[in-house]
Amino acid sequence: MPQGKFTRHDGALLLTVLVGLASVVGLSRWIDAHRPAANVGVEEEVLYLNAATVRRLSLGFNGLAADWYWMRSLQYVGGKIIKLPEHVSLDRLGQLNLKLLAPLLDASTTLDPQFMEPYQYAAVVLPDVEVQEAIRIVRKGIAANPLEWRLYHHLGFIYWQQRDFKMASEIYGEGAAIAGAPPWMNAMKAQLAVEGGSRSTARQIYERMFQESDDPNVREMARKRLLQIQSFDERDEIRRVLTAHAARAKRCASSWRDVSAALRQARLRLDSSGAPIDPANVQYALVKDGCDVDLDWYSEIPRP
Repeated sequence: MPQGKFTRHDGALLLTVLVGLASVVGLSRWIDAHRPAANVGVEEEVLYLNAATVRRLSLGFNGLAADWYWMRSLQYVGGKIIKLPEHVSLDRLGQLNLKLLAPLLDASTTLDPQFMEPYQYAAVVLPDVEVQEAIRIVRKGIAANPLEWRLYHHLGFIYWQQRDFKMASEIYGEGAAIAGAPPWMNAMKAQLAVEGGSRSTARQIYERMFQESDDPNVREMARKRLLQIQSFDERDEIRRVLTAHAARAKRCASSWRDVSAALRQARLRLDSSGAPIDPANVQYALVKDGCDVDLDWYSEIPRP
C-alpha cells in the first residue's frame, strides 16, 4: 500500500475518535450545566451526577467518562485540602464535608469497573468521611475484578483502620488465596490475627501501600505515616531517658544537653547541639517543663 494513502478503514477510525471526543465534550458541558452554582454552600451541595444516566449519555465511551469523573474526584478533594493546615494527612479528612466524593468515585467505577485508582482512593480517603460507602465501593470492585488481589489489600486496609482486625485478617486471607498474590498477603493475615493494632502491623501495611501504589498522593501519605510510626518508637525511648534523668537528678531536664549522653547511648540521632532529631530531621521539643517530649510544630510528621 502506498504511504500516505487514506483508506476507508482510516476514515472509520478517525470518525470514531471524533465522535468520542464530541461525546465527552458534550457530556462535560451537560454535567457542568447541572452542577450547583459556585456560591452554594457545602451543606447545600446536591448530587449533579448519576452514573447510570452518564453511562447512557457517553455513547459507549465509558472509559473516557470514567477518567473525567476520576479527575473531578481529585479536583474536588484537592480544592478542600488547600484550605487545610499544611500537615493534614490524606487519610484524615473527616473534618471536611466531602459529601460528593463517594458519588464521584462510585460513578467512575460504575462507568469503568476495571479502573483501579478510584478503588484505592476510596480505601484511603473515604473511610474518614463515609466508611460504609468506602467498603461498598471496594467490595463492588472485588465483585467486578475477583482476581485482583490489590482490591483485597485495599479492603483489608479499611477494616484495619476501623480496628476490625478479625475481618481485616480474613480479607487478607481471601486475597492471599488468589493466584499471583504476593506471599506478604498471607503474612499480613497471620500478623493481623495476632497483633492487629500494633505498630509493627501498621508499619507493614503502610510499607506495602508505599511500595504498591502508583498514586503519588497515596505514597506521600504512606511515607508520612511511616515517619510517624518511627517517631512513636523514638519518643518512647526519649521518655525513658527523661524519666530516668528525673528520678536520678530529682528534677526534669532543663535542656537536651542534660540528657544528650544518655540519648546518644540509646542510639538516637542527635544534632550538633545534642538535641534528638525526628525522622523528618527536625528537633524534638521538650515539653511539660522538660519532663516529656513532643514533635516540633515545624515537623512534617502527622500528629495523631
